[in-house]
Amino acid sequence: MGRGKLRIYLGAAPGVGKTYAMLSEAHRRIERGTDCVVGFVEHHRRPRTEVMLHGLEMIERHEIEYRGTTFTEMDVDALLARRPAVALVDELAHTNVPGSRNAKRWQDVEELLQAGIDVVSTVNIQHLESLGDVVETITGVRQRETVPDEVVRRADQIELVDMSPQALRRRMAHGNIYKPDKVDAALSNYFRPGNLTALRELALLWTADRVDEYLREYRGEHNIRTTWQARERIVVGLTGGAEGRQLIRRAARLAEKGAGGEVLAVYIAASDGLTSASPKELALQRTLVEDLGGTFHHVIGDDISDALLEFARGVNATQIVLGVSRRKPWQYIFGPGVSATVARESGPDLDVHLVTHDAVAKGRGLPIARGARLGRGRTIWAWLTGMIGPALLTVLLSVLPELGLANDMLLYLTLTVAAALLGGLLPALASAAFGSLLLNYFFTPPLHQLTISDPRNIVAISIFFGVAVSVASVVDLAARRTHQAARLRAESEILSFLAGSVLRGETALDALLERVRETFAMESVALLERADETESWTIASAVGTGPVARPEDADVDMPIGENMALALSGRVLPAEDRRVLGAFAAQAAVVLDRQRLVGQAEEAQRLAEAGRIRTALLAAVSHDLRTPLAGIKASVSSLRSDDVEWSEEDQAVLLKGIEEGADRLSHLIGNLLDMSRLNTGTVVPLIRETDLDEVVPMALGGVPEDSVELDIPETLPMVAVDRGLLERAVANIVENAVKYSTDGEPVLISASAIADRVEVRVVDRGPGVPDEAKDRIFEPFQRHGDAPQGAGVGLGLAVARGFTEAIGGTLTAEDTPGGGLTMVLTLRVAHDTPQVAAELPSSAVS
Repeated sequence: MGRGKLRIYLGAAPGVGKTYAMLSEAHRRIERGTDCVVGFVEHHRRPRTEVMLHGLEMIERHEIEYRGTTFTEMDVDALLARRPAVALVDELAHTNVPGSRNAKRWQDVEELLQAGIDVVSTVNIQHLESLGDVVETITGVRQRETVPDEVVRRADQIELVDMSPQALRRRMAHGNIYKPDKVDAALSNYFRPGNLTALRELALLWTADRVDEYLREYRGEHNIRTTWQARERIVVGLTGGAEGRQLIRRAARLAEKGAGGEVLAVYIAASDGLTSASPKELALQRTLVEDLGGTFHHVIGDDISDALLEFARGVNATQIVLGVSRRKPWQYIFGPGVSATVARESGPDLDVHLVTHDAVAKGRGLPIARGARLGRGRTIWAWLTGMIGPALLTVLLSVLPELGLANDMLLYLTLTVAAALLGGLLPALASAAFGSLLLNYFFTPPLHQLTISDPRNIVAISIFFGVAVSVASVVDLAARRTHQAARLRAESEILSFLAGSVLRGETALDALLERVRETFAMESVALLERADETESWTIASAVGTGPVARPEDADVDMPIGENMALALSGRVLPAEDRRVLGAFAAQAAVVLDRQRLVGQAEEAQRLAEAGRIRTALLAAVSHDLRTPLAGIKASVSSLRSDDVEWSEEDQAVLLKGIEEGADRLSHLIGNLLDMSRLNTGTVVPLIRETDLDEVVPMALGGVPEDSVELDIPETLPMVAVDRGLLERAVANIVENAVKYSTDGEPVLISASAIADRVEVRVVDRGPGVPDEAKDRIFEPFQRHGDAPQGAGVGLGLAVARGFTEAIGGTLTAEDTPGGGLTMVLTLRVAHDTPQVAAELPSSAVS
């Protein structure tokens, strides 16, 4: 019996419709004749989800007693006994009640898969273990129930269930997700638009990474080295020269021509030290490519052309952008150059763009030096030169006229030096020994014998051998020193970039670990931590395929203190590389601490803002709401008093005071409720064509008749607004203007059409507002200057702007010529606007 297949519906947030999608799939499978049962589904009393359960076979849940309460969990034994073809198991990250068969539901699912049963399950993005800290930073809520990322990554199919934040909040407001008594709290906390947008981005990015992983696995399993042009990935090869900025801009223009294009700039530091890159220029190029939306990569390679092609194929690039070679014509005797080599070896699926620039054929800053790190091919040439060369030279000298022993020795010495230059000490020593034997046998009397009759020849051959060995030693030592210098230079370049990232305050831990993986050519890199020596290791962050969970399992581990370590898998690093790795490890620890500090700071800021709002509300309740209440109570107590007999006029005055106090209370409470609706995003406008002269007069009921002048032409075009929200916005603006207007000066309300919009201007002749305070007066609980008695809690203009923006308009403040303040309300002209209500589609259920 083979292992079952796992299909997961991954939700961007609670309520997007994962369970509904899973049940819909179950109905489709049953219609096709598949044996499908419900192992566990939680409908949360959502009517449309409950309806989807009709017609599905459900396995009875297992009851468990725990601390005097009965709980129900999925009955794994019953499912195994039933052995359906497909089992539906909701909420993969769920923690089972103590006493259950397994601690976690994903472990129950694993048993079903091992038994050959296909499973369809659901999980939300915030329940993935690796994203716990990120989700807590965004939402302020720590997810107690999590599932290891690897469990979800092993799924045979992952389908993202997504919904825009606005649509999800509308579903919430309509009661389709939570009970009505929980809606306001949810909308103002976890389901804020910013939270939902961030969770949605996390889900999309995680799913996109999984798609890339699927693609890489498939290409690896089938040994596919050609590029699949799923989307344009453009690699820019940088040398550190000034032309790099031109190449980056050219690549960015190429990426803009295709949807989803991506630019990856890569600087390959040759380990042999042949390049002369400017750290300042590379820093400028890094900033440029990041400003253009690309990424910067730093890689060390023995051969620049091979390293560049390997990097491009590894990221499934479709194009490479290179600059035309800066070599002078005579320098091509050393080889065709990087550009020509990459173009020749790129293959048919990887396009190479050679871009001309000002430095073409002007040469490099330093002459081309000899490489110190010797490759296999070069070593072979050294041995051929040191061993075959003397043999060929012997044949040549035997047919030429006699040159003399001294000249013969110089020729053999030349081959020994050439062998040393190519391959170092060992080929040169072998060449010196072989050349000495050939000189002795063929050119030193007696000929064709390994004996020397003339003592002077013995001295000459001894000197030849000594000089050859000395020259080989010096050349080899120089090569080693050059290699060390080149290596230190490469290390300094990497550390320079690392220091630059610290100064820039980069806090992307995954990006730093990815740089470590690229720099050292590893398969995976993981940052591990534990609370103390008795606790097990946990993965704080990881990149690559198959990251290890313990330092002992890694090919390379770099301790960071006692309870943190950087674990790398892929190959064993030489000891000399651990210095740079140690710097990366220390920076990773700093970035992790910084991320957590940023999260704590944001949480503190959120709490401070909440505290400010609570303080303002408390002040409103303690003063602005208490004042009219005190007046109402005083008037009522006076009317109920038996000690005084009030006349009808006095009673009318007291009743009028009660009515005015009640109106003031109603107005203040209305503004508080409106502000709450705006903060929770539950304002749903009904946009339709409206005449301004039908709405504006209705908004003047709360001000004296002689305090306002209207100038609204009948020829104005209709506007696309929500009539109720526009009326409330205009009412608040006018009431604010009347409060601050000079006695005897009425407030003027005028309207005019400008292009495709209509402007309503509310003009008062009051004290006005300074320029620096014009934006601040629209913030909640702000009252400018010496507010008149009874001016309210400072919510009127904040509510007016919120309602205006909700209907697609704008509200700004300007100075009134001659003194005062003018509120400018801009609305959209209706162009055959149909009536549109923000309703949910019938299919948007979970």
